[in-house]
Amino acid sequence: MTEHRAASRYAKSLLELAKEQGVLDQVHDDMLSFHKICEENREFALMLKNPVIKNNKKRAILEKVFEGKVNELTLSIFKVISRKNREALLPTIAKEFHVQYNIINGIEVASVTTAVALTPELRAQIEEMVKKISSKQKVDLVEKVDQEIIGGYILKVGDRQIDDSLKTKLKSLEHKFSQNPYIKEF
Repeated sequence: MTEHRAASRYAKSLLELAKEQGVLDQVHDDMLSFHKICEENREFALMLKNPVIKNNKKRAILEKVFEGKVNELTLSIFKVISRKNREALLPTIAKEFHVQYNIINGIEVASVTTAVALTPELRAQIEEMVKKISSKQKVDLVEKVDQEIIGGYILKVGDRQIDDSLKTKLKSLEHKFSQNPYIKEF
């Protein structure tokens, strides 16, 4: 079984259990925090993947770091996974949990890249555009600022991308000028 597939199954089980117990939002917050820690702290993520460190030691570290700070269900899934010696899957499980949480709650994740930070009015307009594209009522908008696009925006919704940036328009114009049909080549 591939790593992603196993992580997806663990995440789905955790999601259903959290939903049953009425702690879905708390576990979701825990998984987001865990994923953020793994991204920001490379040593922690490497420790989880290190085959030399015994799973008892990894479980003890997870308990020490997260006990009292996360929901009991989250802590218990950490214990179960470490007992099965699959700690390396935890960051992927956390990421997959977020994906599945968004699916069951009808949240569309979209990213927008602009040359300057979005104003609240522009953010609202882009969220409305994403709602029309995805036909979902909630939007989780990830904003990026990239001054190289000069102006406009690049919007990614699922597997679709709308590139309405000045940089792309200038490149397109440059390409059209380079293939001028009115000048006869000798």
